[in-house]
Amino acid sequence: MPFSLQAKLLRFLQEKVIERIGGRREIPVDVKVVCATHQNLQQMVQQSAFREDLFYRISEVTINIPPLRERGEDILLLARTFLLRFAKQMGANVNGFSDDACQALLAYSWPGNIRELQNKIKSAVIMAEGRQLTAIDLMLPINGDSETASMPLNLRVIREEAERVAIQRAIDYSDGNISQTASLLGISRPTLYSLMEKYGLERNAQH
Repeated sequence: MPFSLQAKLLRFLQEKVIERIGGRREIPVDVKVVCATHQNLQQMVQQSAFREDLFYRISEVTINIPPLRERGEDILLLARTFLLRFAKQMGANVNGFSDDACQALLAYSWPGNIRELQNKIKSAVIMAEGRQLTAIDLMLPINGDSETASMPLNLRVIREEAERVAIQRAIDYSDGNISQTASLLGISRPTLYSLMEKYGLERNAQH
């Protein structure tokens, strides 16, 4: 947030008034403001990148939510919650994690935080063949290694194979319904048609 905008926000918080664009009359407002950031604001204040007066104005009540990598065993609780949610949504016969999956979940640094965890669980539920998700299903390193012995080393090959499997499973789950398949995968119909042609996939039923 540039300093000019920080000054305007500070004025709003102090005076509790706004002005419409093009207007000249101050309008009083009564609101509660909730702020969220992944930046270290105290450090930014020391570096003169964030206004100190604004920092103390918005810090009346502070809730510190540590990143996923610092949550310890909470990672497994969150992972199981997402697993049950996505398994129910997709009708998948998956109900837990293997030992190596649990170890990998705890050892991984999670640079993408909670969204990365959600995406990995969702993708693994779509791709998994067994009742338990493994570290390979989750595309996570085992025992701190940068890759697993059973995985190819070429990232393009890994991505394409994962993409092909995910699309095929989504097609099967949707009984060949293209609109539902695209929605499940989070892509458009034209993109889905293009990917199906790329991987030589066909829908199982006509809709």
